[in-house]
Amino acid sequence: MTYSSKHFISDDQGGLMHGNAATKPSLKILLCAPRGFCAGVDRAIQIVELALRKYGAPVYVRHEIVHNKFVVESLRNKGAIFVEELDEIPVKDRPVIFSAHGVPKSVPEAAEQQNLFYLDATCPLVSKVHKEAMIHNKREREILLIGHAGHPEVIGTMGQLPAGAVTLIETAEDARAYEPKTDKQLAWISQTTLSVDDTTEIVRILKERFPDIAEPHKDDICYATTNRQEAVKDVAPHSDAVIVVGAPNSSNSQRLREVAERSGCKKAVLLQRAHEIDWADFDGIQTLGISAGASAPEVLVEEIVDAFRQHFEVTVETVTTAREDIAFNLPRELRDMGAAAE
Repeated sequence: MTYSSKHFISDDQGGLMHGNAATKPSLKILLCAPRGFCAGVDRAIQIVELALRKYGAPVYVRHEIVHNKFVVESLRNKGAIFVEELDEIPVKDRPVIFSAHGVPKSVPEAAEQQNLFYLDATCPLVSKVHKEAMIHNKREREILLIGHAGHPEVIGTMGQLPAGAVTLIETAEDARAYEPKTDKQLAWISQTTLSVDDTTEIVRILKERFPDIAEPHKDDICYATTNRQEAVKDVAPHSDAVIVVGAPNSSNSQRLREVAERSGCKKAVLLQRAHEIDWADFDGIQTLGISAGASAPEVLVEEIVDAFRQHFEVTVETVTTAREDIAFNLPRELRDMGAAAE
């Protein structure tokens, strides 16, 4: 069920007061919901934690399991070792985990050649896009991938097929300029963490130019990305500033910041931790919107709210635009550990 911005749910979290409350200016924090961890991120982190419990440390993880420094450091402290390539792994008898962003086909093939035991933490919604790409290729379609060059998810998706089988479309200008390489039917797929509005514009252009282009049966942009963007759209017009908690290399977090700006908020910033707050940026504000990217844990949101309590007399209202109850299955090898942890 969806609620508009007029349906604020009160959620004043209290907290310790510092100094004389009367001397602090009032601040209303509009807390976006949903925010933070999505089911795919939660699953990926569980896979690392359960693998450490089942197999002991160290467990190797190829690439950051999710794009959040706090999460990565927490897992490193528990015994996870992060590498960028399999060749960096000095021993072959320890588990290797592939990140939530997905990997090219060449990676599990290389792992098998090296007799590595691996667990795939690829988000099931990313795996869905991989399958779509393979189906389009099997049907001899020319595939266009809407996404950002260099992002691990894009590298993984393009790596499901031979080089040249997928063409990357990054912008509306790319969509207008694209010329088919063959006379085959075109098909489009997309990165799961894009701006909904940007992708809609690109798809509109492609469909106008190529009316018979094949498209996903269900939108490739994941439910969590869409829901978090909708919540920010609801909050941003009512906020003097918006903070998105997330990492600079997190695509979905960057898109949330952009959505806040486009939705009418003059000041939208991306922060990883409370110590990054530039208090001059928030001087004189009365209403602050806060959201968090899908790989940002709630503890970091709480840290930033607590930091504002040091400077303002804070009330918190949660703005709920969607309810999420999705969960993804763990790999078979870890399901016994997952059941025991419940």
